[in-house]
Amino acid sequence: MRFLPYNPGQDYLLPPSVHDVLGPQRLCFFLHRVVERLDLSAFEQDYQEEGRPAYAPALLVKVWLYAYALGITSCRRLEQRVGEDLGFRYLAGGAQPDFWTLNAFRRRHPKALNDLFSQVVELARQAGLGRLGHVAIDSTRVKANASPNRVDSGRKLRAERAKIRRQIRRWQQACNAADGNEAAGLELAKQECARLEQELAQLPPRLEQLKKSGLERRSRNDPASRFLKERKGFVLGYTVTLAASEDQLIMEQRVTQQTTDSAALLPMVEAVRQRCGQAPAQVSADSGFFALPPLQELEKQKVDAYVPDPNLARVLNRGGRLRGRAKHPVHRRMRQKLRRPLGRAIYGRRKALIEPIFGVLKEQRGMRQFRRRGLEKVVIELSLATTAYNLTRLWNTAQAARQLG
Repeated sequence: MRFLPYNPGQDYLLPPSVHDVLGPQRLCFFLHRVVERLDLSAFEQDYQEEGRPAYAPALLVKVWLYAYALGITSCRRLEQRVGEDLGFRYLAGGAQPDFWTLNAFRRRHPKALNDLFSQVVELARQAGLGRLGHVAIDSTRVKANASPNRVDSGRKLRAERAKIRRQIRRWQQACNAADGNEAAGLELAKQECARLEQELAQLPPRLEQLKKSGLERRSRNDPASRFLKERKGFVLGYTVTLAASEDQLIMEQRVTQQTTDSAALLPMVEAVRQRCGQAPAQVSADSGFFALPPLQELEKQKVDAYVPDPNLARVLNRGGRLRGRAKHPVHRRMRQKLRRPLGRAIYGRRKALIEPIFGVLKEQRGMRQFRRRGLEKVVIELSLATTAYNLTRLWNTAQAARQLG
């Protein structure tokens, strides 16, 4: 016969053992083994004895981490994959949670998911990853799930208020001019006036919220998002800051509303110290993180920092003549250090350590835009994405060691 046997109506399309089909070295099996070693008591404490039994937290943690490792961030898409994909079916143990359950779990456990990131970092450090000889820090802008056109500003709201008032006056004039033979038109005019009055009543609270926020422009869909400057202009979103070790493990991750990075350097170094129990020996960051007070503090803490000022960064990246004089001693020492060949070489490693991580998260795993709205919810998304990245990093390292061994 020229063809292999084909019978889709047979009782078993797949062997009873998933390992026989996928092979023992797949990511889903590795992720299952790692999650079984983690402490999930923080998830379990949120459930009560009364009511209908819920899905096991271990099941939902495994499914979500595997989804983010594959770039799946949609609850509906994940529900479909759990029913169709063999790796997801294995992690779910044959169960099929719907998208409501998946979304509720992700929304319900922000602190526990952040603790999960810490446990994975600790597990990776026990395996030999996460070396703190050189930690690179960088940030990027991630779009919010909101339209940049649905924005409130003082000028826009005042113009809208004036427009609605003019429309109300026109409809009132139409009502006064209508006679008794135009009952249908008169009723329509009254309905339009009532609708416009409701819209007008909503403007003062929006103006008050804009005033309290202290912003010139405020998104109506996601008020927590900010207009942030990037290379191509401004983007409505959040600032994501990561700290990566010299073997490209994410040691710290944060989502903020900060429009600049200059205040983020010292908190990130301190967060790495608290998470790992020790400070990094070397820290590098681009010129956006340059500020004298944090650099002074890092000198006191004996942390060797490599953070150029904007003028020096231009010379390092494009060449040319250095402009401006460094007046502060810390500033002068930083310039002297970065103009030496060894300092340039150390600073040059920054791109190779941190920027590939952003490339993976954005290009391969869909983190160019958050799916959810609000600061607390996007923090959950980043926690899942960075935890999944560290797990795949740990899995790839284990795979490479197995091949070499």
